[in-house]
Amino acid sequence: MNFIWTLLFMAAIGALIGGFTNHLAIKMLFRPHEPKYIGSWRLPFTPGLIPKRRDELAKQLGKTVTNYLLTPETFRKKLLTAEMETKATQFVQEKLDQHILHSDKTLNDWLAVAGASDLAVKAEGKVMAVIDEQLALVRQKLTTGTVEEVVPEQWLQQASNHLPTITNHILQSAEHFIDSYEGKVMFQKLINDFLESKGTFGGMLNMLFGDSNSLVEKVQREALKFVSAPGTYNLVHSLLEREWTKLTKRPMEELIGGFDWDGLFLSIKSYAKRELALEERLDKTLADYWPAGSDWTSTNITPKLVGFAFDQAEKQLEASLGRLKLDEIVREQVDSFPVAVLEDLVLGISKREFKMITVLGALLGGLIGIVQGLIVFFTS
Repeated sequence: MNFIWTLLFMAAIGALIGGFTNHLAIKMLFRPHEPKYIGSWRLPFTPGLIPKRRDELAKQLGKTVTNYLLTPETFRKKLLTAEMETKATQFVQEKLDQHILHSDKTLNDWLAVAGASDLAVKAEGKVMAVIDEQLALVRQKLTTGTVEEVVPEQWLQQASNHLPTITNHILQSAEHFIDSYEGKVMFQKLINDFLESKGTFGGMLNMLFGDSNSLVEKVQREALKFVSAPGTYNLVHSLLEREWTKLTKRPMEELIGGFDWDGLFLSIKSYAKRELALEERLDKTLADYWPAGSDWTSTNITPKLVGFAFDQAEKQLEASLGRLKLDEIVREQVDSFPVAVLEDLVLGISKREFKMITVLGALLGGLIGIVQGLIVFFTS
């Protein structure tokens, strides 16, 4: 019976020692948080292992993160995939439609956002200034020099080439008029007025030629012969050429000097303002001018932009991660943690395992106590 109590007592002592030593070893990983001194002598094993090796732990964590966790290959597999590119394209297009292409903001609103105020007034002022300048140049050009100096040579040549046509038109019109009823009435009136103006002599001529109608017919026939004669064509054509030559030598100021330039310019500027209607045009949304903008950008712009961004991100990924210096960031963050936070972090993750280590230590200590008890019994 004494043997059993001895075994139990030694097993209990061994379990207590094993459990306590393991528990103490676990605590010594973190505690004490600061070194302890007796005078100027620092006690051994102070501070705990992790506080003492905190700098090395931070460096190792940083290297672990950059070498095994946040590697370029990890980002490529998780972020730079075809699926992520499709989602990013959809997201960008949705935001583009929502905030720009289908927005209720007018062009004036967008200009205001960009800091451009009163653009319609300023633009209209610029346009009117340009119109005034150009109209003044046109007026100066048209009123300086002779006709042949101002009018383009090609125009003058074309007009001169039309002189034979104009001559034929004049003679044909004259022939049609002479042979018409209106021409007959005109000739009859002219003859009657002439005879009446001559008094008695006119009466004698009327008696000599007989009825005025026959005289009118004779005059009409002679007039038609005159108009149809080749010499008449040459006469009219030479007259037209002479007058055309004189016209080209005349100063433009004489021809258009009395023209109402101010009225013309005012009409042109009024028309330009009505057609510009800048304020009205800028008071519309982008969708009013570009209703197919969403479809076009979703096909031609957004996929290419996102694809370009993903390509550049993949090409620059390793260099970008290197510039971020994630290992230093991790090291600085770990260094900035209070030791109590690190302790809570580790114990929060491994609390159950640490308890099992303590229990295992107590179990092994108990087994060792039993073995010692057996050795003492058989050797005594």
